[in-house]
Amino acid sequence: MSELGLASRREADEWIERGWVRLDGELAVLGSKWLPGQKITIDARAKRQQARRITILLHKPIGYVSGQAEDGHQPASLLVTPENQWHSPRAKKPQGPALQRKDLLGLAPAGRLDIDSTGLLVLTQDGRIAKELIGEESQVEKEYLVRVRYTDGARLPDADLKRLNHGLSLDGRVLRRAEVSWQNDDQLRFILHEGRKRQIRRMCELVGLKVLGLKRVRIGLVTLADLPPGKWRLLEVDEKFS
Repeated sequence: MSELGLASRREADEWIERGWVRLDGELAVLGSKWLPGQKITIDARAKRQQARRITILLHKPIGYVSGQAEDGHQPASLLVTPENQWHSPRAKKPQGPALQRKDLLGLAPAGRLDIDSTGLLVLTQDGRIAKELIGEESQVEKEYLVRVRYTDGARLPDADLKRLNHGLSLDGRVLRRAEVSWQNDDQLRFILHEGRKRQIRRMCELVGLKVLGLKRVRIGLVTLADLPPGKWRLLEVDEKFS
């Protein structure tokens, strides 16, 4: 069910245990194997439960960690309060009751953003979205604006710019092809298809660049746009990452 995009593995196990999944009309049991051509039927109660799971977009400021608190630094999830919710003037009028603190429990970051970086961070209760963004087979692009300075004050050689696009390795593994280009005299635009730890900063170090500022502005089809720092908004029903 996870591979078919119907549910996360945890959801699938829970639904099967509750008797909410049938395979060709028969109640499924944990460990049941699905074969091509077999029909999976999911109870409406499972679909209602899944529809209540929310995903939010947070503009993480510098100084917050993406996950659990560490080294005395606060997690970005502390910013996800009803008071910090933001509504874009261009968004559709919010429907339904206002979110309460209890509605925001169980959110987990789908990807990381370093403590000294800012920009778009996704937190979700939906395992399908987490898999889409950070699963081993994820191909969702992440776009960053990176302000840099060449260590000796000169201009980055074209050959090193090509290496940033393809040809670098980290921790003994060749990096996937990236898209790196100059935005202006001191800012690079990175588009990555993977998320190694402190990847952009380490890539820059390999070609003699010092990172002065890093901001994530897009994940897949979803952009940071004009979401203010420290504020969050709900992922709209018609918004998709891919």
